[in-house]
Formats: sequence, structure tokens, C-alpha cells
Amino acid sequence: MSAPSPSAPHAVSRLRTARLARSSKPFLARGGPRGPRCAGCRLVPTHCICTLRPDLPVRAGMCLLMADIEPLKPSNTGWLVADVVADTFAFGWARTEVDPALLALLADPQWQPYLVFPGEFVAPERVVTDVLPPEGGEGKRPLFVLLDATWPEARKMFRKSPYLQHLPVLSLQSEQLSSYRLRRSQRDEHFCTSEVAALCLALAGEAHAAQTLAAYLDVFTSHYLLAKQQLPADMEDAAHLRLRDLCLA
Repeated sequence: MSAPSPSAPHAVSRLRTARLARSSKPFLARGGPRGPRCAGCRLVPTHCICTLRPDLPVRAGMCLLMADIEPLKPSNTGWLVADVVADTFAFGWARTEVDPALLALLADPQWQPYLVFPGEFVAPERVVTDVLPPEGGEGKRPLFVLLDATWPEARKMFRKSPYLQHLPVLSLQSEQLSSYRLRRSQRDEHFCTSEVAALCLALAGEAHAAQTLAAYLDVFTSHYLLAKQQLPADMEDAAHLRLRDLCLA
């Protein structure tokens, strides 16, 4: 697996930069390792994973609607989604305004947007559990709209975003329990953003991309926790070998 060539910052990185520019004081992550961080992966330099970033074609797109401080959190996994899925778009959420670029994206005829949210909170007629297959390999590309926030924030964003109310709601039916270890929801069935994106990719028929994103999350989580404990990363452990094999496939 070769390191990806240098490129312009992705959508989540740009949103983070814009959010930092509006901050009146530095953002301090709770419980994370202190000191300088790599601009490419947000980990401390000794545990950088930039050379492990996957480089693979993905047909689907991701639209991350992010709560105010999510782009600033080093543990945020929407960043990993943008690393893996080239067509990732990121927007900050505000109750009183909406970015015109977001509205334009949702109306773009090349995309079929799906708002990813638990079906139990939605009128049944809006809920879908499958992604429409492309007609003859063509058709619209799926665009998964993910509310990147804590669960209470995500529910608020869902209720107070009228421009999302016309979208079909994709309700994930996975029996898998979340394995994310950096920030824990009170409910095990609540996935982190990268886990949700991987499940969406699998539904869209992109199993290899889904597995690669899941493996990349495992490696990121391992590096993050080991850096916090001031322990070296094992580049030959099961998580690294799995990611390496998927990137070579």
C-alpha cells in the first residue's frame, strides 16, 4: 500500500479550518493526548496514519451535516469518511440558516440523497431500508446525508431542518453492535459516523469500500488510544494487516 499523493484538504478539513477561524480561543479536546497534532490526520506525529490512508474508487457520495464543534474534535470520524470517500461534502449546521451550497447539492440531479436516521422516529411512508440500484450501471448516484453529532444534537438537527424533510429516510437495519471506543453512546446500537458510512456503502453495493473504511476506523482508533497511553503503535497487528490487505485488493 502506497501513501496517497498530496492533495488539497478535503471537505471536513476545510470546514475545520473555517470553524477554527471563528473561534475566540483554542479548542482543547477532552481526554486526548496533548501537544502538536498532524494536520492530515489530527493524531500526534508519533502516531500519524497519513501514509495508511486508503486510495480507492467509490461511486457513492457522503454529505456530512456537522454540529458546531464536531469538525474540531480529534476523535471525530467524519474526517475518516472524507479520507476514504472522494465525494464527501461537509457543512456546519445552524438552526437559523442553511448553506446555499447544501441546498444546491441536495437538488443536483446526479445524486439521489438519502437522509440516514432511525426509522422509529420518522413517518413510515418516508422510511426506506434499501438503496435504489443504478439502472444499467448508470442512474443517479447515492448521496448519504449523515447528521454528524451526538445523539441529542442529531435529533434536534433532524427536527429543525425543514430542507431535509422531503428526503427519503434510510433506516439502517444492521444487527451489528458499535465497536467505536473513543466516544461512547448510551445505546450500543448508536454508531459513530464512520460506522454509519460503512453500512451505507455496503447497502450501495460497495462492499470493498465499506470493509476498507471499517478497517481504517479500527486503525485510527488504535493509534488514538495508544497515543493517549503514550504507547507505540504495532504496525503489524491484526488491524493494520487487515487494512493493508484491503488496500492491496
